[in-house]
Amino acid sequence: MLTSQPQLFPEIITTIRNLKPKNITAERKLILKPLIDFIQAKVESQQEIRLNFICTHNSRRSHLSQVWAQVMAYNFKINNLYCYSGGTEATALFPKVAETLQKSGLLIQNLSEQENPVYGIKYASNQHPIIGFSKKYDDTFNPTSNFAAIMTCSQADAGCPFIPGAEKRIPITFDDPKAFDNSPEQDEKYMERSLQIATEMYHVFSEIKL
Repeated sequence: MLTSQPQLFPEIITTIRNLKPKNITAERKLILKPLIDFIQAKVESQQEIRLNFICTHNSRRSHLSQVWAQVMAYNFKINNLYCYSGGTEATALFPKVAETLQKSGLLIQNLSEQENPVYGIKYASNQHPIIGFSKKYDDTFNPTSNFAAIMTCSQADAGCPFIPGAEKRIPITFDDPKAFDNSPEQDEKYMERSLQIATEMYHVFSEIKL
């Protein structure tokens, strides 16, 4: 599964180099371990890997997780891995999320201006963009079977005890940056959460043995 490929965009490489995965606590690594095990098992059996990151509104944490997981899989040359996201309800991808990802080096293109806008999110020049928009976890855009459901918020984890088609359910929850919307700390807290997720996804994929 190890093949040569074009690099990530230079600004993303810089972002990754500045991450500090050694600072992840032992407790947090235990939370991430089931995701590592799921991916490793799929790699060893040469199966496609599907990860669906789920939160309540599919507006912030689930999108950040989807994007950074796809980026890190590409960074560590793990092929046949496809990341998705969804919510227990559909709202809209919060614009600050797209702005934060852009600051970390991703190329963001607004594909529609509707109430639930659609974004193209690119991380490497010759790769298909990630299509970012808010949707329910069981939307037709998402897989229907043989995927891991990664619950990125405690509310969705508690309120959605069964995910149809999920092969495995993995709670990896993050604090919601929404708490800082319209505050002087908003930009800082969105970047903080984005980089936490990027760091943890870096750890996950760095542990995969090809």
